[in-house]
Amino acid sequence: MTTYTNSAPPAGTPSRRRVLAGAAGAGLAAAAGVQRGAHAADLPPLGTYDVVVIGSGAAGMTAALTAAGQGLSCVVVEKAPTFGGSTARSGAGIWIPNNPVILAAGVPDTPAKAAAYLAAVVGPEVPADRQRAFLTHGPAAISYVMAHSPLRFRWMEGYSDYYPELPGGLANGRSIEPDQLDGRILGAELARLNPPYMDVPAGMVVFSADYKWLALAAVNAKGAAVAAQCLARGTAAALRGEKPLTMGQSLAAGLRAGLRSAGVSVWLNTPLTDLHVENGTVTGAVVTRDGAAGLIRARRGVIVGSGGFEHNSAMRDRYQRQPIGTDWTVGAKENTGDGIRAGERLGAALDLMDDAWFGPAIPVPGQPYFCLAERTLPGGLLVNGAGRRFVNEAAPYSDVVHTMYDVHDTDPAIPSWLIVDQNYRNRYLFKDVLPALPFPDDWYDSGAAHKAWTLDALATSIGVPPAALRTTVDRFNSQARRGEDPDFHRGDSAYDHYYTDPSVLPNPCLAPLRLPPFHAFRIVPGDLGTKGGMRTDARARVLRPDGSVIRGLYAAGNASAAVMGRSYAGAGSTIGPAMTFGYIAARDAAGVL
Repeated sequence: MTTYTNSAPPAGTPSRRRVLAGAAGAGLAAAAGVQRGAHAADLPPLGTYDVVVIGSGAAGMTAALTAAGQGLSCVVVEKAPTFGGSTARSGAGIWIPNNPVILAAGVPDTPAKAAAYLAAVVGPEVPADRQRAFLTHGPAAISYVMAHSPLRFRWMEGYSDYYPELPGGLANGRSIEPDQLDGRILGAELARLNPPYMDVPAGMVVFSADYKWLALAAVNAKGAAVAAQCLARGTAAALRGEKPLTMGQSLAAGLRAGLRSAGVSVWLNTPLTDLHVENGTVTGAVVTRDGAAGLIRARRGVIVGSGGFEHNSAMRDRYQRQPIGTDWTVGAKENTGDGIRAGERLGAALDLMDDAWFGPAIPVPGQPYFCLAERTLPGGLLVNGAGRRFVNEAAPYSDVVHTMYDVHDTDPAIPSWLIVDQNYRNRYLFKDVLPALPFPDDWYDSGAAHKAWTLDALATSIGVPPAALRTTVDRFNSQARRGEDPDFHRGDSAYDHYYTDPSVLPNPCLAPLRLPPFHAFRIVPGDLGTKGGMRTDARARVLRPDGSVIRGLYAAGNASAAVMGRSYAGAGSTIGPAMTFGYIAARDAAGVL
């Protein structure tokens, strides 16, 4: 684990971070002490199950579904008043090599290719046996979910692996996403599904893979055709009286439907308070249910899938680089590290706590906007506080934010600024604002967006040197006309070409900024959630710093340190491993791994 400090305090003086960490630790100890002082075993019993699962996202529900399929009794406890967590809010891409969906579609994947690629992406920091476990059990996890739930999946054709030039990388991609699901299958339970991060346009049924083309619908024939298909799907679903779900809504609802069929209860409004240990083994969970503490006993183990700590400001300040906070994440608001802290109190080792599933975000009012296509489409560039480019704008989103932090101490890049011209605005969808239409006034009032008729005026508005911005744009324009980027190599990778405009030549990633007015958007380090958590082994068992196993305790998803290490193999590198290690944990608890 790496922690970052901005400066060293005088000898013998506790740092601000240590003070905050100590305060947070004292608060956690006080909260935990309620149960310990009262003897958790004496708390009101809430039942005994073979497996207790904490969290109802992809990791938790896959684990519960798998446990039930092995004949184990199981309950899922969820802190929120809704189920689905960050999974329900997401685009629900799933990156699992050699899964049955892509093989049926003819994707030329092999175990050897996948192993070479994953090893090249994550490096030696992630143990080889964990990498093998993910690659070995991932396809089986997808097959299992399809056999035990109404979920079906689609290949996200063309969504490249994020580093397709590495050994084993696939430029046409390995990612899948859930197919359309009729929400009526859940009956009244549908009302308790966590809402999506962004609503799809009214009357349309949209898949994640469609957004690439919807952004181009005003200027591209295929984009217009995809928009028409989305509308046709929506119309057909309405005529059938369906409640169509896609993306994270489909994945969470489908898993929940599988749990209902298997007789697995999901207790909402039931936060984890602590883990219960007897004779060195985790044998239950202390939770708050109906306003009172109680103990759920677990014969075979507790599987923690409670998400990360993105909404815990004390933990983010303790572990992560600055500036950081809870206002820039799009993760579920209940993700405050409860499961991670409970594991830490039992001696669990923590890894990757300084990292997150980062991506550039625009802090528009209400909630931040995780910026994908907008920073990649031709006719835009990113500049730092000095008005200079510093990164390939089309690089994988986690890499862009890592670079923002890497350069920030010497050349401030937080915030950065996405600069585009009116030609760009006339052509492309931006968030949910149609081409050529004005942005909401509160974007400007909040400072998230700026507009000016000259680059000098725009520079003054955003606080960067006008001469530097003009020089940067002039250089960028001359290179864009030639279709090259010798400075940052935008367009060299197949991944760079995913969110681009095929009609722009010679390089669909690059176009000059020439038509006023010019626009600037504030860019901050957003994230989909944190990626650090409890260290686990290839069987999803939680480990102590010395490598010994905490018996009876498993972790998956963002409550565990990511098998992707500090990198990001492809779209769905969060959910794919979350489902896989949830599946592994349940099978290990059942003794069938």
